[in-house]
Amino acid sequence: MGSIVERALLPWAQRMKSRVNLPVRLSWGERGTSSIELGEFQQPSVEIRVRDASALPLLIDPGLDTLGQAYVEGLIDVEGSLPDILAVAHRLAEHAQPEGGLLGRLRRRFSHTRESDSEAIQYHYDVSNEFYAQWLDERMVYSCGYFETGEETLAEAQVRKIDHILTKIRLQPGQRLLDIGCGWGALVLRAAQKYGAQCVGVTLSKNQYELARKRVREAGLEDHIDVRLQDYRDVKDGPFDRITSVGMFEHVGLNHLAAYFGHIRKLLKPEGWAMNHGITSTDAYDGETRHGGGSFIDRYVFPQGELPHLSTVLRTLQEGGLEAFDIENLRRHYMRTTQLWSDAFEARSEQIKPLVDEKRWRIWRVYLAGCAWAFEHDEVSIYQVLCRPGGESASGLPWSRGWIYAR
Repeated sequence: MGSIVERALLPWAQRMKSRVNLPVRLSWGERGTSSIELGEFQQPSVEIRVRDASALPLLIDPGLDTLGQAYVEGLIDVEGSLPDILAVAHRLAEHAQPEGGLLGRLRRRFSHTRESDSEAIQYHYDVSNEFYAQWLDERMVYSCGYFETGEETLAEAQVRKIDHILTKIRLQPGQRLLDIGCGWGALVLRAAQKYGAQCVGVTLSKNQYELARKRVREAGLEDHIDVRLQDYRDVKDGPFDRITSVGMFEHVGLNHLAAYFGHIRKLLKPEGWAMNHGITSTDAYDGETRHGGGSFIDRYVFPQGELPHLSTVLRTLQEGGLEAFDIENLRRHYMRTTQLWSDAFEARSEQIKPLVDEKRWRIWRVYLAGCAWAFEHDEVSIYQVLCRPGGESASGLPWSRGWIYAR
């Protein structure tokens, strides 16, 4: 493999060295005895070891998708701290293929069917409950936490996020709450226990459904919480006083957002409140994250996931018959959350590896660290949008947002 690698990589390495000057060493051969450098340095921050010649096309024209593919498929090994590895990957991607600004971002549309949506959810969430339990908090809340100071533990931030949402929607005892994409049940459990609500939670993940129902039984709340293995489009037993959707609408599809919000409107009482909490694109035209990051996530992490820009969220929400009342950007909060997830994943790697194969472990390792980078650098964002049915009298709207932050 040595001569093949040298002929392929040496011209590219010289170009990268002159353009970028990275503290990176590429090595190959028996025990990495042959190597080239991509910059001037005493010690490399990152070392990339080529394990198979099929990695060469992925390295020579590097995007985040091709570099990620080479890593998760085991064609290369990478040594260095995760922040250094991500910084190098982004620098390489930036100098590979100019994207022509925002308009150069890929804007894909997927055809979403009930079957394909169910398969995508099960691919991502049904790895195993044990896998997620290793790096999530004890409630297994798999969405952005809420930090008031940044010093909170992950568990504290997740409880505060749930309370922040339930406070925003003004949940009252005895009200009916629908949680679309209920995960492992943390929100409906909190809503029933603390706020005295009657809750319905729906998910397409079999693992989430089974554990959520188990937790409801153990809490003695079967009379207050109904967890269903059900598509949100099949929920027909409205109306509901309150509806929440946390980290779910990313799976809906750009072409289906108006219908999604329309179904929420159909299920919501005229004086009800709904909360949509979800990740958004920072591309004004709904484009994917730059340098191939979106392609990597679609291939390995979230099949058929699509992120709308906030402007698209608000437009389709209005088309669906809802009126936005409060919009809150939580990008810094999700950067912190994903950083804590990534740190926990690294710290518990030895416990995680027996639960999944090597490829899955590599996918999640790079994905979690990459998410923290993306939220930090405004590649993606996240918004909570509090809304009510449109067309109602203005007299039903609060004068201020004071109740949201009152203690």
